[in-house]
Amino acid sequence: MGNKTIGVLGSGIVGQTLAEGFISHGYEVMRGSRDPNKLEDWLVKYREKADIGTFEETAKFGDILVLAVKGSVAQAVVELCGLKNLQGKTIIDATNPIAEIPPQNGVINFFTDHNHSLMEHLQESAPDAHFVKAFSCVGNAHMVNPQFGSEKPSMFICGNEQAAKDEVSGILDKFGWETCDMGMVESARAIEPLCMLWCIRGFLYDKWDHAFRLLSK
Repeated sequence: MGNKTIGVLGSGIVGQTLAEGFISHGYEVMRGSRDPNKLEDWLVKYREKADIGTFEETAKFGDILVLAVKGSVAQAVVELCGLKNLQGKTIIDATNPIAEIPPQNGVINFFTDHNHSLMEHLQESAPDAHFVKAFSCVGNAHMVNPQFGSEKPSMFICGNEQAAKDEVSGILDKFGWETCDMGMVESARAIEPLCMLWCIRGFLYDKWDHAFRLLSK
């Protein structure tokens, strides 16, 4: 059986990076946007391997979906996809609930509190979809085939559906990551703030080439 089709929801750099990563690993990809015309220049380069469409068209197309938009618009994008188009599908959730205010001493602000994550909210809004948090704790430059010498970085994931997490783990393995399954959807309360920690080093010291690794005995 060949690779499943991938629908990448988002026209920004994270969506571009992940779409190109999937293409490089042999997947058929569609990128979705409110205004697909803004992706025409990108499509020129990948027309034989990819397509573009609306969020709804992309949600229909993808066997697996990737939510790669600003956290502040994630709920609206899920609604524009149409809940029927998300039913039973694995949705890789790369979003973080970053607030629209400047960082404070290098620390970004979230619009969620410590007892509820953005992914929990999204899962509640689309209960028949299988959200899996991934790619949220590293910058886009290192999301695909990260290079850290002999060290393989860890990607923390969570979600309620084990089969969906297994599917995402397989993708992460292809992309060069060690998967760390941290449990059910509530664990996104701990995973999403890793974005804060990752960004501090960048904002304070202008160093953005790093990732996390979980060590165990």
